[in-house]
Amino acid sequence: MAKTVLHVCTFLLFLICNFFCSVSHAQKVVEITDDLDQHIFNFSEIEVLEDPKAQFTFEQVSSAPFASKFKPSIKSTPQTANFNTTYWYKINIKHNSNAENRFLLELFDQTIDHLTIYVPNNNGDYEVKELGDRLQFKHRDLSHKNFEIYIDNDHNEIQTYYFKIQSSQIADVIIVLRSVNWFISYALDEYFYFGIFYGMILVFSFYNLIMYIAIRQKQYLFYVLYNLSVGLFEMSSDGIAYQYLWPNSPNWNQIAYAFFLYATSIFALLFTRELLFVKAKAPKLNQVIIAVIAARSLFFLYCLFLDQELFSYKFLEFVPLTVAFFTGIYIFKRGYQPARFFVLGYSFLFFGFTLKFLIMLGIAWLNFGVITYYSLSFCFVLEMVFLSFAIGDKVRILKQKKEKAQRQIIQQMSVNAKLKDKLNQELEVQVQERTKEVFNKSIIIETQNEELLRANEQLKQQAEEISRMNVLLEQDNQELQTNVEKITRDRVMSADVDFEEFSKIYPDKESCDSFLADLKWRNGYTCKKCKNDHFYAGHTPYSRRCSKCDYDESVTSYTIFHNTRIPINKAFYMIFLIYSTKGKISSHKLAELLNIRQSTCWTYGTRVKTVMEERKSILKKSNKNGWSLLVLD
Repeated sequence: MAKTVLHVCTFLLFLICNFFCSVSHAQKVVEITDDLDQHIFNFSEIEVLEDPKAQFTFEQVSSAPFASKFKPSIKSTPQTANFNTTYWYKINIKHNSNAENRFLLELFDQTIDHLTIYVPNNNGDYEVKELGDRLQFKHRDLSHKNFEIYIDNDHNEIQTYYFKIQSSQIADVIIVLRSVNWFISYALDEYFYFGIFYGMILVFSFYNLIMYIAIRQKQYLFYVLYNLSVGLFEMSSDGIAYQYLWPNSPNWNQIAYAFFLYATSIFALLFTRELLFVKAKAPKLNQVIIAVIAARSLFFLYCLFLDQELFSYKFLEFVPLTVAFFTGIYIFKRGYQPARFFVLGYSFLFFGFTLKFLIMLGIAWLNFGVITYYSLSFCFVLEMVFLSFAIGDKVRILKQKKEKAQRQIIQQMSVNAKLKDKLNQELEVQVQERTKEVFNKSIIIETQNEELLRANEQLKQQAEEISRMNVLLEQDNQELQTNVEKITRDRVMSADVDFEEFSKIYPDKESCDSFLADLKWRNGYTCKKCKNDHFYAGHTPYSRRCSKCDYDESVTSYTIFHNTRIPINKAFYMIFLIYSTKGKISSHKLAELLNIRQSTCWTYGTRVKTVMEERKSILKKSNKNGWSLLVLD
């Protein structure tokens, strides 16, 4: 009996412990009242179930056995920490049919790829709502950058809402219950602040674009591109771009932020180089900046073409941000004043980026909700303002240097003017003295000029006489030259002339070729192939090319000199000697006179003598230049 009582007490104690444990771990219920404007679900109010292989169905997840698999969130803001993993979340809401306000559920993070919301009905079924940034924007129930669904509040029951989330990057699961009135007020305020934020970016960008057009300094252009990149990145991150810029391009919406984040880093570094004169003031840091730009570009291309999931590692932008921040500090320590505002602006940006990075690492107590969510945007605004101050400070310093240089120029111009006046006075005295000297000398020069004029007149008369004498001498020289050429030619045509004298008429190959050309075509040109009588200049001197068949006829073709291996002027002389001796000169004599081998003289002489024998009757009627009749074949 005692044992039985002991077992019953033990069992009752076990049930009591289980009851209190279940109560302590039970999911909290959020109740709807008219006093409730908004409520953010966190910790025990939201439970999570991780589905790594995406194998669970909604029927399984909503069943009683799976209730114990859901765990309360250990963070105030749950996150989808593992890429391409399915997460299930559930919340409990106690409805209130007496409430006059209408309510909706909203999810803040616009980067969720697939969001399936299972909304309970009064009959126990669930209505499925498909949302996410992989769907076109027009598929949303409300035209708002966040994801919202209306909930029915026409009963007093406690109902469970399930959320199935898949995302290719880390997403914050911020589930908010809001009254419609509060949502409208909040949305209007939010879009108003967005308008101020993006309006500031456009104003700053437009102003600096005008400055770039006016001054043509690249720092303004890089600052404009940097601001626009920041604005487009923020619009991609908060969903404004998807709502207004590319609502029908969900695929581009998945990676747009990566393009603008890359552009932000690159133009930030380029702007740093130009604003702080890094190339001149810190050459080694300039090389580091160029290396970071190259590495960031390679990483971007690798992610774009090989693994786009790596785009989610936004914390890597910490590297270019740190390089720019350190460069500003270094240049400021070197005494460059505009760097102070640069460092101050980047301090805010560095703080905001570090805060986001620490929250991403899991330090939940740093997350203050909406303030933390938009902290980086606030820091961007402050950085943009202080960077504008840095540019203005740089312009102010340049203006001061310019004014100082202008004052120095004015002072130097004043000194130069005084020096000029002094020199002018000295020059005037010297000019007066020189004028007196010149006047005295001019009288002497006039007298000398008169004498020179008389001498020039005499020289002119003498020149005219010399010109007449030159004309007469020129006529005599022409007659003398003609007589010399005639005597020389007659001398050459005699039988006992030597090669040296013969060469005066035919000194080289060109003169021989000219003689052959005149001899061959004295009666006009006719093509040997097609009988055409028009020609162009050939490839070799004095050759002729047919205009019809392109046959190129050299000057020695069809002559006794064709393919001869001895110099053509010596060949001329050999024909002349054989002709003038009527073929009686021996090959040995020809070899001695021409300095050519006897065998060559015999071969070529035999050929000439054969032609002479064939043309004996023609040669008898020829004059003293009859040897030229032996040339043509």
